[in-house]
Amino acid sequence: MKRKGTLGVLIGDKHTLKDWNLGWVAINLGFPEAKTYEQDVPGTDGTLDITEAITPDVKFKNRNISLEFETLDEDFCEWGILISDIANYIAGRRFKIILDTDPGFYYIGRLNIDVEKTERANGKLVISGDVDPYKYERYSSLDDWLFDDFNFENGIIREYKDLEVNGTYELFIIGRRKRIIPVIECSAPMSVVYKGVTYSLPKGKSKAFDIYLNDGENVLTFKGKGIVSVEYRGGSL
Repeated sequence: MKRKGTLGVLIGDKHTLKDWNLGWVAINLGFPEAKTYEQDVPGTDGTLDITEAITPDVKFKNRNISLEFETLDEDFCEWGILISDIANYIAGRRFKIILDTDPGFYYIGRLNIDVEKTERANGKLVISGDVDPYKYERYSSLDDWLFDDFNFENGIIREYKDLEVNGTYELFIIGRRKRIIPVIECSAPMSVVYKGVTYSLPKGKSKAFDIYLNDGENVLTFKGKGIVSVEYRGGSL
């Protein structure tokens, strides 16, 4: 039987096609369920949705992922060894999961072999598990990004490292859906203005916990003299 899957999935340091000879043929990845909060108010119809009153943004539950792979008939006799090797590697461990079709992002969670869906006779192996609701940008704003992994349709080049501030410096950050508090590192004390509010920044790494970078354009205006780096990693559904 000719392998249908010519792509693979990177799980931690192991690539399913290159390391285990498993061709990836299907994925089942649902969108996460929102954590909503409702209150029953006597004398009124329905319920009162107070989700945004409790948190400024909607939080999500984890999502399920199921990956189906196919191996060659010639590997049938070594099936038990293959299953054992994969189980020993993934069981109980939390890994980054990168799909060949979406190399600019990673999911993170715990996987295991789905014995109910795996079919030895057909060379079908299914790995499933529980992952965070968001997929995260593979490279943070402080990492060196690789051209081969860049998606020209939805990728964002982030170069927020070692920025020279000499008076005033405006940094424009395109945020994704997940609200992020960035880590800011300064070579000397300075200040930053975000949405009209000024925050003092000490020398070294720190967080201003009222600075949430939202979906869309965010502007950080640094004032002072020194070098600043902003660590940001976007999260998307």
